[in-house]
Amino acid sequence: MATFHYHHHHHHYPNSDLRRLFHRLTIASSLSILCFSLVYLLTGCCESELTENTNIKPPTREFLVSGWQYERNGTSVEKEVTTALGEDAFSGHPGLEPNLTGKEWTATRRLPQALIIGVKKGGTRALLEFLRLHPDIRALGSEPHFFDRHYARGLDWYRSMMPKALDGQIVMEKTPRYFVTVETPARVHAMSKDVKLIVVVRDPVTRAISDYTQIISKTPDIPPFESLAFKNRTNGEIDSLWSPLWIGLYAQHLERWLAWFPRTQIHLVSGERLISDPAGELGKVQDFLGLQRIVTDKHFYFNKTKGFPCLKKPEGSSKPHCLGKTKGRMHASIDREVMQRLREFYKPHNQRFYQMAGQDFGWQ
Repeated sequence: MATFHYHHHHHHYPNSDLRRLFHRLTIASSLSILCFSLVYLLTGCCESELTENTNIKPPTREFLVSGWQYERNGTSVEKEVTTALGEDAFSGHPGLEPNLTGKEWTATRRLPQALIIGVKKGGTRALLEFLRLHPDIRALGSEPHFFDRHYARGLDWYRSMMPKALDGQIVMEKTPRYFVTVETPARVHAMSKDVKLIVVVRDPVTRAISDYTQIISKTPDIPPFESLAFKNRTNGEIDSLWSPLWIGLYAQHLERWLAWFPRTQIHLVSGERLISDPAGELGKVQDFLGLQRIVTDKHFYFNKTKGFPCLKKPEGSSKPHCLGKTKGRMHASIDREVMQRLREFYKPHNQRFYQMAGQDFGWQ
């Protein structure tokens, strides 16, 4: 039988004390550890479209991995497991019978309170995996594409896709296509006018090349970058409707979202800084989501080979973990003149975006 014990964290959190105290129950049982290792081994991480839908359940109760452990007195770091417990879970444990309704213990499927809406090739997978280290974030592993592709399936279907979460936890998903699809802002607004929106943006030129590189990996016989990027190579006229270039017109996409949501509900993450200073960018995202800053530089180390930050101990595993093979890959080499022309093309768009964003992302 798993033994339950809880402890006060050495930080003092106002107000959410009680909730956290009872939510963070450490399960000290090898059974649960075994189940999680098993789930992790079978589902892997990051690349799997099925991460959240694999029906591997521990035998008796349903456990929820809560994401990341707090460091206790800077020494022991034991896996914290938030349990979805029934109302009478503590009968027979004197002193452990707080006057809580069942709801505090019960994990339910809810519509997301936060969305990572873009941009493709901006660093959204990295951001999601970094955020999942937070015990109060419950994120869907795959990209559901609800608001752009599967809207007709309805909100109940969408809710059924979400991971179960406890009362104080934030449910989220990422689908980078949302940022650039025309119908999406109104649909998201119809679900919730208070939803928090996160956009990871990256230099549009390197983003376009990264996008093209991904296309090559899927369709090797694609024409060269230049022949797709230009309408007319001789006069340098650019085809701004070619998807890899069009996605980078951030100002016009953001404008559509601002027609439905206040600027304060949209948080922009620098894709470049997410790599150079993951902890700093994550700190700002946690603030935006109204969460404690629990994901910090202690969670990252930099992998020189990949040129990418990696996680020391990702969710459900004690082994360090870098993002999948397709992340941080080498880009196709593009002619310098072409690059120059693209920078010129994006310059006014970037300037306008910086003004709307109220920040300069420093793209060349």
